[in-house]
Amino acid sequence: MRDRVFSGMRPTGKLHLGHLIGALNNWVALQDSYQCFYGIVDWHALTTDYADVSMLRANVTEIALDWLASGIDPARSTLLIQSRVPAHAELHVLFSMIIPVPWLERVPSYKEQQQQLADKDLSTYGFLGYPLLQAADILVYRAKSVPVGEDQVAHIELTREVARRFNNFYRETFPEPQAMLTPTPRLLGTDGRKMSKSYNNCIYLSDSPKEIRAKTRTMITDPARTHRSIPGNPDVCNVFDYHKIFTPAGKVPEIDRGCRTAALGCVDCKGILSENLVLLTQPIYERRVGWEKRRDELDDILEAGCNRARVVTEEVMQDVREAMNLNYGKR
Repeated sequence: MRDRVFSGMRPTGKLHLGHLIGALNNWVALQDSYQCFYGIVDWHALTTDYADVSMLRANVTEIALDWLASGIDPARSTLLIQSRVPAHAELHVLFSMIIPVPWLERVPSYKEQQQQLADKDLSTYGFLGYPLLQAADILVYRAKSVPVGEDQVAHIELTREVARRFNNFYRETFPEPQAMLTPTPRLLGTDGRKMSKSYNNCIYLSDSPKEIRAKTRTMITDPARTHRSIPGNPDVCNVFDYHKIFTPAGKVPEIDRGCRTAALGCVDCKGILSENLVLLTQPIYERRVGWEKRRDELDDILEAGCNRARVVTEEVMQDVREAMNLNYGKR
C-alpha cells in the first residue's frame, strides 16, 4: 500500500502563481506515488479571520476550482473540507490534553504573525493552538510525509513531537511524519512587495490571458532604468525574477545580457514574460472555466472526498480511543 500524504490550504481567496509553484505543482506530481489527501482547512482560516466569515464558503469553492484546474485529480487524490471531517477536531481536543503550552508558544510563526497582524486580536486559544490542529490534520491520516515549504518545517517538527509524546504515553499509534520540502522560488507581487490580495498585486490562476498581459505590463522593473537607452540591472528587477522561474532556462541568459546592454527594453522584456505566463496558465484558466460550469459536479467531488476521509479517519480514531481507554460501549 502506498504511503499517505496530507497537505492543506486555508480558504482565504483565489490562488495565485505563488501557490502554483510553491505547492500545487508538487501536489500534482505526488498523485501517482502516494495516497494523497488534500484538505481545504477552513477551521484554520478562523484562527485569524474569525471576525468576518462572510466569504468563507465562497473561498472554499474558489480553492476547489483552482485545485481541479491545476491538475489535482479526484480519481487519484482525496479532496476534503476540514470541518466536514469531525475526526480532525476530536484528535485536536485529545492532543490538547497532553501537549504543554510552551510547545505551542515556541513555534516561530506564533509571535511573527502576532506582529504582522497587529491589527487583529490574536489572543485566542484557536490562534495559539493552530499548530496542534495542524498536527491533528496530519496524524489523523497517519500521513508519513507532508509536502511543505521551509517556513513550515517547525510545524512538522512539532507534529513529530506530538506523535512521539502520544506514542510514549499510550502505545505506538502514529508515525512521525517527515517534511517533504517543496522548493519555493522567490516570487513577489507585480509591485515588488509580498504577493497578497490586500495589495492587489497578484496574478491569479483564474486570470484570463488578457488579464495576465495587463498585469504584466504594470510590473516594477529596475527603478534606475528610466529610459530605454539606459542599461539595466536584472539583479534588482522583479520581472527578471519571474523570468528565472517561468521563462525557458536557455532564454534567461539572453534576457540578462539584453537588459545589461540595453539591447532589450523593459516593455519588450515584459512582453516576453507575459507570453510565457499565458502559455503556462491558459490551460489552467480554460480548465477552471470548464469546472465553473459544472459546480454541481464539484459539490459531488468534495462530498465524496469528505466521505472517504471520514472512513479513513474513523479507523485511526478507533485506535486512538482504544489507546486512551475511551472506547466505551459493547466489547
